Amino acid sequence: MSNMQINEIVIVGGGTSGWMTAAALSNQFEHLLKKQSISITLIESDDIGTVGVGEATLPHLRFFNQKLGIDEREFMSATKATYKLGIEFCHWAQLGDCYMHAFGEYGKRHQNIEFHQWWLRAKDLMLAKDITQYSMAAIAAKNNKFQHPKPDQNSMLSRFNYAYHIDAGLYAKFLRDYSHQRGVVRIEGKISQVKQAGDSGFIQSLCLDSGQIIDGDLFIDCSGFKGLLISESLKVKYHDWSHYLPCDSAQAVPSERPDTLITYTRASARSAGWQWRIPLQHRTGNGYVYCSSFCEDQHAQDELLMHLDGNPIREPIQLRFITGKRDKFWDKNVVSIGLSGGFMEPLESTSIYLIQEAIGNLIDLFPDADFSAELQNEFNRLMDEEFYHIRDFLIAHYHVNNRDDSDFWRYVRNMQIPDTLAHKLSVFETQGHIVNYGQGEFLAPSWLAVLIGQKLKIKHYHPSVDVLDTTELTNMMENIENDIYINAAAMKNHEDSLMSFLANKSSKEYELYSRLRASKSLYGTTEK
Repeated sequence: MSNMQINEIVIVGGGTSGWMTAAALSNQFEHLLKKQSISITLIESDDIGTVGVGEATLPHLRFFNQKLGIDEREFMSATKATYKLGIEFCHWAQLGDCYMHAFGEYGKRHQNIEFHQWWLRAKDLMLAKDITQYSMAAIAAKNNKFQHPKPDQNSMLSRFNYAYHIDAGLYAKFLRDYSHQRGVVRIEGKISQVKQAGDSGFIQSLCLDSGQIIDGDLFIDCSGFKGLLISESLKVKYHDWSHYLPCDSAQAVPSERPDTLITYTRASARSAGWQWRIPLQHRTGNGYVYCSSFCEDQHAQDELLMHLDGNPIREPIQLRFITGKRDKFWDKNVVSIGLSGGFMEPLESTSIYLIQEAIGNLIDLFPDADFSAELQNEFNRLMDEEFYHIRDFLIAHYHVNNRDDSDFWRYVRNMQIPDTLAHKLSVFETQGHIVNYGQGEFLAPSWLAVLIGQKLKIKHYHPSVDVLDTTELTNMMENIENDIYINAAAMKNHEDSLMSFLANKSSKEYELYSRLRASKSLYGTTEK
């Protein structure tokens, strides 16, 4: 039985992916770090910037933080976070239309039949409202309310989830402090040379521009789009998915914080893509993701600035990207995490989630020094499935639309889509059934929110829901709606809930937050 321990772990690159990786590994191997039988070194350069625009998250980040023993109040205070109950999509199905992809379930199952089947029948009989009226998270978000979910499974307050809007740069700094406390060593510098073993091609060491040599057993590539190790050294192929997801550019700019902090991300479709709006405690994150084949950069910048809710803090920055993934996320003794492994545009806030999944899979499949091919293959299989499932979900947002006002929207509506997505859409159109991928981030409620929100027509409902007469069906729908509205009405306003939660940590923090609240200038007239 092999028992050759990995002794030296080297992480190339900081930012969100690098410091999330360092924090998770230092938590997992804290006892070995204390015994000095393993080392974790992170190399980054302050001269190399990070993308730093992905500030909306998914609920999974809560569980990542909990596993690391991170206090939610400390995290939210350090990252200037607000609560997130979902994403509002405006003008996607058609101009003037909006719908909510809320984090949670719709209604309640009845007689072991999914709620949306009852809703489809009630809708046919003109007895149902928009499906978002039966979502606890959607109604709370629309009314700008928030409270933490309750564990009682019989309560509507257990049927929703939440995530955060965060300053990703501050999150990286927060995790850097966490990692330092557990023994991670940070080295400042740029990598000038990568040394590989001649026979195997494995990475042996990294040479910094200072002349320092960093040896390692396992190397984790968090170097962003550059892919310093996985791409430039190991030459692992990148699969370009721009034929399915053609947006290849973005302009990003922070703006002053508005008077009201909403509890959701807003994604507004524009002429050649879409614009994000992410509310933080101290500012708002904004950006326009677009396809350069249908929109010039200056026009994109003008369109972005035209739709800001507050004054911009600085000039917009330009980003370029190609949606896709590596042929292998793990090759030889290099594991790519974050943008070095692949990029999915930020439409559904999946970037940090994919970092988290890669970290979790690496810990679950952590190798000995022999680097078993079986472990690598399983890691790559799991990451492939995540990327394929998310890819299909994102494509559905674009492809299922009724817009005819621009060349871009006509193109994505008529473009060829993957067979897996075509099958899923066909089955849903037939009877409202969501094909189960088996695993992955976006489950049935998410697909329901998007496909119904994008106005994909469903031909039939499941025949078993005919068991109720119209009076019974009406009562069921009204009872669920009333239950949701009563619970939502009892919730605190989002900002009041946030302030109260943060204030429980210390009176000084509450006083500071209150002073900032009273001074609009401190919420974003300067940006460091």
